[in-house]
Amino acid sequence: MSISLSSLILLPIWISMAHIQQGGPDEKEKTTALKDLLSRIDLDELMKKDEPPLDFPDTLEGFEYAFNEKGQLRHIKTGEPFVFNYREDLHRWNQKRYEALGEIITKYVYELLEKDCNLKKISIPVDATESEPKSFIFMSEDALTNPQKLMVLIHGSGVVRAGQWARRLIINEDLDSGTQIPFIKRAMDEGYGVIVLNPNENYIEVEKPKIHVQSSSDSSDEPAEKRERKDKVSKETKKRRDFYEKYRNPQREKEMMQLYIRENGSPEEHAVYVWDHFIAQSAAENVFFVAHSYGGLAFVELMIQREADVKSKVTAVALTDSVHNVWHQEAGKTIREWMRESLCTLQDSVKY
Repeated sequence: MSISLSSLILLPIWISMAHIQQGGPDEKEKTTALKDLLSRIDLDELMKKDEPPLDFPDTLEGFEYAFNEKGQLRHIKTGEPFVFNYREDLHRWNQKRYEALGEIITKYVYELLEKDCNLKKISIPVDATESEPKSFIFMSEDALTNPQKLMVLIHGSGVVRAGQWARRLIINEDLDSGTQIPFIKRAMDEGYGVIVLNPNENYIEVEKPKIHVQSSSDSSDEPAEKRERKDKVSKETKKRRDFYEKYRNPQREKEMMQLYIRENGSPEEHAVYVWDHFIAQSAAENVFFVAHSYGGLAFVELMIQREADVKSKVTAVALTDSVHNVWHQEAGKTIREWMRESLCTLQDSVKY
């Protein structure tokens, strides 16, 4: 087990403080002195020695990785698979690096959907203003006009986005294992229109504006002595909080806030929205769903909210590792009966 430099330096001080705090009132002076010592330690400098900057490339080439002819992610120079523990003693940094690579792969898959699968990227909400948050889905050219068959794909929860089943499989196995591309290509070869949902793209993130709080001493009618005491306590509290925050999050990552996308703020909302504005409007006599994990739950919620429409248009549903529960979701008897007839699942434990 590796221990960071800053932990080795601070550990004896923390142990000393723990022992002192177990003593009586006479030990308070020692505790104060140790706290003062800790406050003088420049943790930013210590942590710079522990953790490199969270500044990662924004391209696969920058990471020195590429997908080979088999769709496997390999290092450009060594030919080796992706290594998570790039720095063995820095798990947080490795995780951030992995997440940065994952964002690049998401964009890479989007490009494959458009270039290799010839899908169109469609912005939603369809009536969105220029300034409001937006999401998107992907559709084949004939998705709304194919009179016979339409295939709808819904992925699961987490970091995956349109066109993906599992990021981990894309990185550690290959594109065929982790993306929806084989499903899309086979469906199109067999004459289906295709719609690819994007149920996890529910909001955009923007930097949280800084709020300047007016000092209580500027607006209070309290006696000066009492105000000074309160301000002193407030400053000491802030100092302690900043001290621990510097150790926990030394690189001061930006605070972000989420702006949700209208009518698409959850996977369930997204499924209903795409149904109402696209699938229900399509010409296809037979609609087929393939839903993975949480996508199965989103389909059941769609079924509950649009039962008659779904029954009239959907021919069959395939669920893989679905996490839906018709009892918790309060699906009625008629829905459960329809699902027994029209649904195929890879989970032996699912019962209706």
